[in-house]
Amino acid sequence: MELIYSGKTKDVYQLGSNKVLLQFKDDVTGKDGVFDPGANSVGLTIDGIGKSGLRLSAYFFKMLTEKGIATHYISSNVEKAQMEVKKANPIGKGLEVICRYKAVGSFYKRYQTYCTLAQDLDALVEITLKDDDKGDPVISKATLENLLILNSAQYEELEALTKTIAGHIKNSLEEKNLALYDIKLEFGYDSEGSLMLIDELSAGNMRVYQNEEYIEPLKLEKLFFDN
Repeated sequence: MELIYSGKTKDVYQLGSNKVLLQFKDDVTGKDGVFDPGANSVGLTIDGIGKSGLRLSAYFFKMLTEKGIATHYISSNVEKAQMEVKKANPIGKGLEVICRYKAVGSFYKRYQTYCTLAQDLDALVEITLKDDDKGDPVISKATLENLLILNSAQYEELEALTKTIAGHIKNSLEEKNLALYDIKLEFGYDSEGSLMLIDELSAGNMRVYQNEEYIEPLKLEKLFFDN
C-alpha cells in the first residue's frame, strides 16, 4: 500500500482510486503528557488507544449510516486498528467543526470573562482552519464566505449536519449515563461533490464526563461498551 499521509493519530494509505485505509495509532493529541482533543501536537502515547478509538468510531459510523447520514465509512478491522473509507476531497485545505454543549477547553480559555466553567451551551458550532502552525484559528461564517471556502448555503448545511450528528452521539452516550461536553468533527466531499462525515468518531475527538468527572479516552470506550 502507498502511504499518502502520516498524521498525528492516523496514517493514510491509498486503496484503489476511490478508497483509502486509515491505520490508527496509539498517539493522542495533548500537551505536557495531558490529553487534549483540541491540541495541535501529539501529547502522549496510550497503549491500545488506536484499537479503542477505532471500535468506538466504527460503532458511531454504523449508527449514523442507519440514520441516513452520509459518511466515508466502509468497513473496519479492530484487531489491526484499520478502517477502510471512501476517499474524500477536503473543504478548502481542511476544516474542523466543533459542537459544544458545555464551556470547557479552548472555548472556556477564550471566553472565561463571560462564562463559567462547564456552563451550558446550546449546541454551539465553531469552525476552525486545520493549520497547526497558526493554532487552528477559529473562522467566522462571513470570513469563510469572503475567502471562498464555503458559501452561505454550504455553511448552513454544514452547521445543521454537525448539530444533527452531535445530537445522535450525545443521545447514545446519555443512554450509557455519559455526558458529551463537546465533539470535533471533520467533513469532506465525495466523488460526486456531496458533503459527508469523515475522519474518526473516537474518544480522542470528544470530551465526555460522568457525574461531572472527566472520562479519559481509553476508559470511555470500556464504559460505553460494558454498560
